[in-house]
Amino acid sequence: MGAKQEAKHDMTGKRDDYICWDDYFMGIAILSAQRSKDPNSQVGACIANEQNKIVGIGYNGFPLGCSDDDLPWVREAENACNTKYPYVCHAELNAIMNKNAAGLEGCHIYTTLFPCNECTKLIIQSGIRKVIYLSDKYHDTESCRASRRMMDMARIEYVVFKPAVRRLVIDFEAEAANVTRV
Repeated sequence: MGAKQEAKHDMTGKRDDYICWDDYFMGIAILSAQRSKDPNSQVGACIANEQNKIVGIGYNGFPLGCSDDDLPWVREAENACNTKYPYVCHAELNAIMNKNAAGLEGCHIYTTLFPCNECTKLIIQSGIRKVIYLSDKYHDTESCRASRRMMDMARIEYVVFKPAVRRLVIDFEAEAANVTRV
C-alpha cells in the first residue's frame, strides 16, 4: 500500500488525497453545467470569495418564468427570434444574479467556457477580479476579443484552468456505501 493510500486510511491524521480549491470550484461549475437544458452547449459557473466560500453558482438557461418548452433551443433560423440567442441567460450572468453575498468584490469566477463580451461587462461591474476558464473554444471570435480587451483594461486576471487531478468522479452508489459517521 502506497503512502498516499496509507494516509487516506489512517484514522489518526487528516486525509492527504483531498482536492485543491481550484479543482473543487471548477468541479462545481462543471456539475452546474449539467443542469442546463441546452442541447448544444452546457456551461456552468461558480463564484468563490477570498475565503474560498462559494457565493454564486449558475448555468445557461432561460430566464425565470420563461418556459424551456415554449422557447426555441435551435442555433440557426431565418428569424433570430426563433433561435435560443435572444433568450438564453449565460452561466456567468446567472451566477452573478444568484449571488448569496452582499458584494462580489475581489471574488474569482470559475467558468467552463471563456466569457462572452456581455458577461465580461457584468464580471467587471460586479467587482470580480479573476476569471478561471476551462475552455476557450471561441477564442478568435469578436466577442472573446472584446472580452480580453475589456479585462485587460479593467485589470481582471484571466487564466486557463490547470487541474491538479485528471478527473473527478461522482459515484452516488459508492458514496452512499462508504459514508462514515462524522
